[in-house]
Amino acid sequence: MGHHTFDADGAAELEDASKRYRRISEEELLWALEPSSETTVADLGSGTGFFTDVIAPVSGHVYAVDIQEEMHEFYREKGVPENVDLVRSGIEELPFETDELNAALSTMTYHEFASEAALEELRRVLVLDGKLVIFDWAADGPGNAGPPVDERYNIDETTTKLNAAGFDVSFQAMRSDTFLVIASPD
Repeated sequence: MGHHTFDADGAAELEDASKRYRRISEEELLWALEPSSETTVADLGSGTGFFTDVIAPVSGHVYAVDIQEEMHEFYREKGVPENVDLVRSGIEELPFETDELNAALSTMTYHEFASEAALEELRRVLVLDGKLVIFDWAADGPGNAGPPVDERYNIDETTTKLNAAGFDVSFQAMRSDTFLVIASPD
């Protein structure tokens, strides 16, 4: 698998609602995540904050995690909500305490960090009844959009990796070129 990172020079493309909501609607995102004013969420690979801005108004605290400072700079220029902290980090070594997060969200970024170390780290930082919500490009999709097909995972590979890392998958859905998986630490 490729584990590439989205080119920050194309950051403005990530703000195109007509393209972003074509694969993940605001309602579906909120249904899967179930945030509340008591929820602490990490948006993994937050990029420009497009989806962070969806969850921030209904969450207690949100960490917008991205490895690229250029993405954070774009988000700062756009305007970061008061309850959002920008965190520059890879997923393998998150700067959070054990059991600090109620939820973690990955919107089309799982294929960029899907390693055993990253999943172990996510299990560490999520509370026992926490949620890991993954929307990502499917390896068995047509490949007309998103990363090259050979850099993607299919839903079965994803659930197998999650189970091996100590997650219990409670929901999965396949679409034509994407999938949704919801899991919790066992």
